[in-house]
Amino acid sequence: MTAGKLYQQLQQQQQVQLSMCSLKGSLLTLAILTLISFTYLSFNSLHSSPSPSISASSVSLLPATETTTKTVVVDVGDGENDEISDLYHSPRVFKLNYEEMEHNFKIYIYPDGDPNTFYQTPRKLTGKYASEGYFFQNIRESRFRTLDPDQAHLFFIPISCHKMRGKGTSYENMTVIVENYVESLIAKYSYWNRTLGADHFFVTCHDVGVRATEGVPFLIKNAIRVVCSPSYDVGFIPHKDVALPQVLQPFALPAGGNDVENRTTLGFWAGHRNSRIRVILARVWENDTELDISSNRINRATGHLVYQKRFYGTKFCICPGGSQVNSARIADSIHYGCVPVILSNYYDLPFNDILDWHKFSVILKEQDVYQLKQILKDIPDNQFVSLHKNLIKVQKHFQWNSPPIKNDAFHMVMYDLWLRRHVIKY
Repeated sequence: MTAGKLYQQLQQQQQVQLSMCSLKGSLLTLAILTLISFTYLSFNSLHSSPSPSISASSVSLLPATETTTKTVVVDVGDGENDEISDLYHSPRVFKLNYEEMEHNFKIYIYPDGDPNTFYQTPRKLTGKYASEGYFFQNIRESRFRTLDPDQAHLFFIPISCHKMRGKGTSYENMTVIVENYVESLIAKYSYWNRTLGADHFFVTCHDVGVRATEGVPFLIKNAIRVVCSPSYDVGFIPHKDVALPQVLQPFALPAGGNDVENRTTLGFWAGHRNSRIRVILARVWENDTELDISSNRINRATGHLVYQKRFYGTKFCICPGGSQVNSARIADSIHYGCVPVILSNYYDLPFNDILDWHKFSVILKEQDVYQLKQILKDIPDNQFVSLHKNLIKVQKHFQWNSPPIKNDAFHMVMYDLWLRRHVIKY
């Protein structure tokens, strides 16, 4: 090898080494800059406001022990800035998400099915299961409906088990009708198969609807269930399904509130013994002098609207589960300004991923029924006043209207559905 060639090889090796050093230097510089950037972002995130999103999760069902609330100024209702306590888990997040929902959320209603049978239209807008009827009507009156399925975030399966019940359909036939209807939609349209039904939902308030749809496993497993009996020990999935408030409308008397001085009775309940907890409640407390407990519904012969008027004079209204975990008595208590005492295990309370129920109700386990009176007497007067004031603030969320209005029960259900659209993966 000549001296010239050797010199060239040495030059090439030096250039390669210099290039490698330059590359290593660049990578080292990039790594240092990346580390600095991540450190800055992490530090900044600790001091930044929360992201405008919220997950749909269940709150723990424990007795309320503290109702002191913070106050912030946000617009969550009537277009005006209101001072509200933190009845919402995150008021600012609720405001931002709610506004986004109002502008963007779209629902497609399948047009199939004869409205004169079990589809499309509600059975009625009155009675214990009025919530189902109002939803069927409200969705058509709202801005959320779209006639273009390609614009839809979610798809509504408009089958009414309540109408089937009204026509005397058996549970077995209900299941067959539901299954046939859903399978016809799957065969006719492509939308179910995109997600196996994860972006579909149905609404039922009557417990027969729960029983009928449970006979269609692929429906309850995949679709979002909006039901009045959300018992999470028997298949209800809180992060997927939605608790529909059972509201008996129209209310017989005006809303109560700001009247704590008139509420002299400690606790009140009257109803049928159609569940174990109600049997125990009546047996233990029916003859008590401070708790007004009756194991039978108040006879109309005793006077006009006697039952409803009892709510006005009571501090705490006992709401034990009946044949299901839910009870229309909860919405009655809220409407009449009587702090509800939830006495039902496994109850995923309506809107509990939005509202902090501990701020306007007392949540107990069924086993607490034996200490019920002492628990209520141990609640300080100032805490009761706070519960009562907060209760008045949430009344609008448990009221159905036609047409629907901002922040009413319909819009709260729609907000819960809006939150659940995030779990959809195409």
